[in-house]
Amino acid sequence: MSADLQSRLTELEASADRPEMMEFYDSLPAVQIEQMIGSWRGTGLPTGHTFDGLLEQFGWHGKRFDSPEDAHPLVFRGEKGKLFSIDPSRIPMSLLMDHIDLARGRLGAGFFRLSSRMFATDKPKARLRMTRYRGVVSATMIYDALPINDVFRAVGPDTLVGAMDMRGVDQPFMFLLRRERRRPLQ
Repeated sequence: MSADLQSRLTELEASADRPEMMEFYDSLPAVQIEQMIGSWRGTGLPTGHTFDGLLEQFGWHGKRFDSPEDAHPLVFRGEKGKLFSIDPSRIPMSLLMDHIDLARGRLGAGFFRLSSRMFATDKPKARLRMTRYRGVVSATMIYDALPINDVFRAVGPDTLVGAMDMRGVDQPFMFLLRRERRRPLQ
């Protein structure tokens, strides 16, 4: 990873407006599917999006890609530190979007953490394909049961910026993935 890209990413991680973040994202090179395989630690990138900070509040850990056909889009950390994957189709997205302020509160986060094991699955719930987004063909995680595509660009071989493109939401939710050396679901 070049020092300039890392320096700019560090600035944007602290706070960025959407145009700055999209300019940075658009400047990054495409990612190939083979580069995606592995476990990744995730964090949101603050841009003023409705989802900023929400996944972290719920205990989101990251994503895991076992093969192009076997992606785990939402890996969470349980109470005892164990990682588990959830089935995103079980999350009532329209209810979440309609009541985002409740979800952001301590009660909403607590409820999600307590009930998240009900959403657990060992099965992959997404796959990887190359798609064109914002003029660049790059690795994209396509959710099996939701109208969501996460499109990735490379800051370096072990650092990616993702844009979550969701039907009905006019701006993408931006997030960062950093490769983990070895972190299987437990």
